[in-house]
This record gives sequence, C-alpha cells and structure tokens, in this order.
Amino acid sequence: MSNAALVIRQARYENKAFWRNPAAAFFTFAFPLLFLVIFTTVLGDLGDNTTLFVPQILSFSVITACFTNIAMSISFSRDEGILKRIRGTPCPPWVYLTARVLHAIFVMLLLVVIVVAFGALAYGVELPTETMPAFALTLIVGSAAFCALGLAVTALVPNAEAAPAIVNALVFPLLFLSGTFFPIDNAPEWLQPMAGLFPVRHLLEATTEAFLPSPDNPSGLLGMSLLVMLAWAVAGLLFAIRFFRWEPRR
Repeated sequence: MSNAALVIRQARYENKAFWRNPAAAFFTFAFPLLFLVIFTTVLGDLGDNTTLFVPQILSFSVITACFTNIAMSISFSRDEGILKRIRGTPCPPWVYLTARVLHAIFVMLLLVVIVVAFGALAYGVELPTETMPAFALTLIVGSAAFCALGLAVTALVPNAEAAPAIVNALVFPLLFLSGTFFPIDNAPEWLQPMAGLFPVRHLLEATTEAFLPSPDNPSGLLGMSLLVMLAWAVAGLLFAIRFFRWEPRR
C-alpha cells in the first residue's frame, strides 16, 4: 500500500473514532455556535456588528479544531501509550500524524460550514462569494499554522492531566487580547502591537477581511497576515520535529 493510501486509511480510522464518541463530537460543534448565540443575545441587536461575530467565531473554530484538538488529543494518546505502540507497527510515524492533522482539518471544515450556515439562517449573514478565494486561502494557511503549533505544544505538555490547563492557558488569553470575542480598541497602546506578534490576531484579521472586505481591498486578501501565519507554521513544525515525544515522560 502506498503512503498516500495509508494516510487516507488512517484518517478514515480517526474519523470513525471521533464519531464513536458522540458526546465529544456534539460539544465540538455546539461550542462555537453557543458562543455565537451568546454574543448576539447579550450584546443585543448591533446591526452590522452581528455579521462581524461570524468571522470571529470562524477564527475561533479554526483554532479549536486545529490547535486545541490536536494538542489535547495527541497528549492523551501519548500518555495512554498509543503513540509508543504506533512506532512499533509498520505504519510510518509521519503517516499517523498526517492523518491526525487531516482529520483536524476535516473537523474544521465542518465547523466552518455549520457556523456559516447558522449565521445565514439565523442572522441573515451573506456568504463571501466574491472573496471566496481569499477566504479559502485564509482557512488553508490558518489551519496549517495552528495544526503545526498544536503538534509543537505537545512537547511542552508533561502529561495528559496537564494538557487542558496548559493548552487553554496558552490560547484563551490570546483569543481575548486579539479581539476574537470583544473589540480591544480601548485597550492600552502597548497591547495591540503585542497581540500582533501572535498568529491568533492575524487569523482573525484575515478571516474578517475575507468575509467582510473593506472598500479599498475588494479581493479580501491580507497578504501580511498570511505571511505571519506561515512563519508561525514553519516555526511550529520545526519545533515539533525537534522536540516531539512519542513516549510519556517518566
């Protein structure tokens, strides 16, 4: 069997294992919708700002599926000895990790479809048909960056019990500081440049621009934000190659 066929077969297995845990699958898809409903309900009828919540939740969905999901699930698999046993099988290790990444991207795409469909049906949000290439490219680059960072973070997680605390401690402050949930226009002057160093802010800006393009940028493409996310993707991948562990820490 070719390596490509092995990757597809392993990805199919990961998908079956995901859906065989219906509680986890349900809350994976319900969580972003819950945030969307809460924000639009608590903040009231904000007109065009209601539409702005959709790309914000889309950014959150990409991070949840690609970063949080991979970082936590890989950490748990390592502590359970699954990764160690994988290395003892004929399956190449990179095939297994590639399949896990492909499954995370598949979940991300489902989340994007669900959030966009819910926004269109519940709030009348229009789809970004004219800027669809920029929107698709942003999703591709964003998913690559956060999948690589998710693999990299597993090297910092000592055990499965610490995974939720470490992963959430890394991602949620950046989500708030980057303006994913609430605007940070009135934040201190030093905060916005600091948030601009991290990929969360650039994913949010690129997704928002592709979904709601400004008049002076009809293509909806933010090249600089994509370059920053690509740089983080390369850095995360190199860090993961150097420090990724297949066995639990003794």
